[in-house]
Amino acid sequence: MRLKTSYSAREVAALTGLTARQLQGWDETRVFQSAIAPRRTSQGGFTERRYSPVDVLELVALAELRRRGFTPAVLRQMMDTLREYFRRRLSETLDDAGDLRLLTDGHGLFLRTRQGHIFDLLVDPQQPLVTGDGLPLSPVVGRARRKARSLKPEARSKR
Repeated sequence: MRLKTSYSAREVAALTGLTARQLQGWDETRVFQSAIAPRRTSQGGFTERRYSPVDVLELVALAELRRRGFTPAVLRQMMDTLREYFRRRLSETLDDAGDLRLLTDGHGLFLRTRQGHIFDLLVDPQQPLVTGDGLPLSPVVGRARRKARSLKPEARSKR
């Protein structure tokens, strides 16, 4: 994928699997707001919302969490907690390069520090869990979806 300075909602939808309507709804409900908000034009219409490359990375991860069953309200709570308590963007927690790592067990969302402390982002983000041992946590990643290859008609008939 070639990086651009900004992406349209249509491009983001193709990369994430989210719909343009979901992106609009997430913008309106402040789950995730675009880097460049739409503005009213002199003709009475609106410009399109645009997303930065970091926005796209974060939306890929949010789309994956949405597919795992997390509601938009829970995703907003997680984003607000990351911003307010930990002063981090979601993108800073999506790999092991930073000091915090976003994890999930399919029901909750957790943040692990380099020291091994685990914080429950949805219950009490200020108090680390006594131990994270035994929790079946997996990392949340931000990878663009691959387009499904369509088989040529002659290849389908050979199957």
